[in-house]
Amino acid sequence: MTIDRMQKAPVVFVLAPALTIVYGLVRLLDGLDGQHGPGFLWTLGHVAFLVALFFFGFVVLAARRMIGGGLVATTAAVASLAGLVCSIAQIGVDIVVGLAADDKAAMRKMLDAVQDVPGVAVAVYGPGPALFYVGLLALVVHLAVVRAVAGWAPVVLLLGIGVAVSSHDLLPVAGLLILLALAPLARRAPAYA
Repeated sequence: MTIDRMQKAPVVFVLAPALTIVYGLVRLLDGLDGQHGPGFLWTLGHVAFLVALFFFGFVVLAARRMIGGGLVATTAAVASLAGLVCSIAQIGVDIVVGLAADDKAAMRKMLDAVQDVPGVAVAVYGPGPALFYVGLLALVVHLAVVRAVAGWAPVVLLLGIGVAVSSHDLLPVAGLLILLALAPLARRAPAYA
């Protein structure tokens, strides 16, 4: 399936959380030696999550479209997309640092240097990425209000977000919960024009 066809298919509601699960599982494998990164598994996991984040962008746009637009849905979508941009920047930095560093100490030093740049710690490693989850949750709540999705979907999504925030080691569980919340939308999502 090409990217063009992927953009037109509601399969992103499944692929985005599925790739989050992949990232979480690869991250667990990477940590079996007691540390995460640098190396092949670090890069593989982060690339999987980077693709997931791009797919989540299509999820956000499709959810807004399913609601029918409007101020609340558009505001939630804009917030979510802004959070995605911050998250994509974070993952991009992590990939570059993981590729450039020879060991964990060098990686930590490079990441510290990036975070010392004014504004980066807040926008890229702080509350910036959280906007994605807040906006996505608002969209799914709105979809439940207009009965485009069952009332349990926002609850399961909130659980998934809570699990993701509580521990990176639980990302496979978080991805599974997010998948459960979003998968029903795949049947109802409009194709992209």
